[in-house]
Amino acid sequence: METSEGTTERLLAELDSAHAAVTAHQRHLLEVIADCERHETWRNDGCRDLAQWLSSRLGISNWAARRWINAARVLPDLEHVSAALEDGTLCLDKVVELCRFATPETQRRLVTWARRVTVTGVRRKADLATRAALDDVVAADQTRYLRLWWFDDGKRLGLDGSLPADQGAALATALDRLAGRLPDIIDDGHEHVTAEDPLDVRRADALVALASRAVAEDQDVDRATVVVHAELAALLGDERGCEIENGPVIHPETARRLSCDARFQAVLHDRAGHAVGIGRTSRTVPPWLKRQLRYRDRCCTFPGCESKRFLHAHHIRHWGRGGATDLFNLTLACPYHHKLLHEYGWRVALDPTGTAMWFRPDGSRFPGPDP
Repeated sequence: METSEGTTERLLAELDSAHAAVTAHQRHLLEVIADCERHETWRNDGCRDLAQWLSSRLGISNWAARRWINAARVLPDLEHVSAALEDGTLCLDKVVELCRFATPETQRRLVTWARRVTVTGVRRKADLATRAALDDVVAADQTRYLRLWWFDDGKRLGLDGSLPADQGAALATALDRLAGRLPDIIDDGHEHVTAEDPLDVRRADALVALASRAVAEDQDVDRATVVVHAELAALLGDERGCEIENGPVIHPETARRLSCDARFQAVLHDRAGHAVGIGRTSRTVPPWLKRQLRYRDRCCTFPGCESKRFLHAHHIRHWGRGGATDLFNLTLACPYHHKLLHEYGWRVALDPTGTAMWFRPDGSRFPGPDP
């Protein structure tokens, strides 16, 4: 009867043998590709070049096809790299990257090095050792895009895009730097994060913050305004939804958050759909009052947050429900914690000194017990 240790050894041997058989066939594949190039097999199939022909015939990307063609060209002069692929010492992915910069003089040392590092490490060294083709740079720029679509019955916005490396680095740096400044909710028992990586959530918040700042600073008020259509009863209650102009239907609580302190225009309708009032297109809180609010609160008043960027002036009692726009009905909240007060059922109140007291949805004081 085979022991567990014996089973493991047998499986490892089979794995190594199968891998070596695969890489040997891959080495032969590269030889065939070299023959195809010599005989110009693509010309009778209406393709622009060998890379396009391989991409269509083998179902691989044009990028992979170019890598394979380059490896097929140089491997005859790199016998140590070729042998490493033949016997499974190196996988095809590492070999095609080595073929970008290895020479007959450096190949033996590079094979030893490549066995110890990842494919990404080999590719990085190849990228640094070679100059990117200008055509590739231009192609990356010409194919840049950002695609937007609504899904889940308009409750979510999907994003998909591609940017050249320099533009992508600028976006990634801006998002990660801003994400590092955004606050966390520090009470783990009441966290609402569902993404696998919390950084992904912070990047999403950072992107919204950047877009919100751009809208707020845009001087073309008519075009840079979020317009929400709502029945007056919907804005005052919770029975019906509200509609973003040219966009999805949103919850009335979300509409109330937007109307707290944003470039927002509320178009109110009666039940027949007739407009009965149009809100003022500006920040609800006037600048002079906001200066007083900032002087009093200094930062987001959520305990432990202390964020001073992209702050909203939150109406403790919403103006749509009779709350006054004055200092004792306002408190500063960052975008993340402002959402807690509307969509997540949290509540805030001011004590007689104007200090904010935050309460969880269950009514308990955050972060400590009720005084």
